[in-house]
Amino acid sequence: MPRVLVIDDEEPIRLLCRVNLEAAEIDVSEAEDGKSGLEAARAERPDVILLDVMMPGMDGWQVFEQLLQDETTAQIPIVFLTARAELRDQARGLELGGVDYVTKPFNPLNLAPLIEDLLARVERGEEQELRRERLAELRQLLFSN
Repeated sequence: MPRVLVIDDEEPIRLLCRVNLEAAEIDVSEAEDGKSGLEAARAERPDVILLDVMMPGMDGWQVFEQLLQDETTAQIPIVFLTARAELRDQARGLELGGVDYVTKPFNPLNLAPLIEDLLARVERGEEQELRRERLAELRQLLFSN
């Protein structure tokens, strides 16, 4: 059973993620802030992390940097899940190494298929290709506006 760690300071968002992912038989753990998220990631080594950017104290960008610097967590795929919907924020998340960027509000029914597809692609060694595809989509949006 795949394991997902949701790091988000908003309890309703964590609950929404948990309910929808567990319905798809995905194991979910939660952290309410960056510090506890880092601890959980190191202890649990989830298959994927859903990471909010805007959190008090340690924000998602800082959490992401620390995850990348730690060899026990550096290979865990990160999906940013945040209200920061500007294209430059999305590009930043992908360029830093995130594999996807989901903006709030989001359709919770899309989470499980996104995670399942992501894990299948990572297993096939397509993580970098997925990131390039997302960046290309962003560039297309930038140039079409």
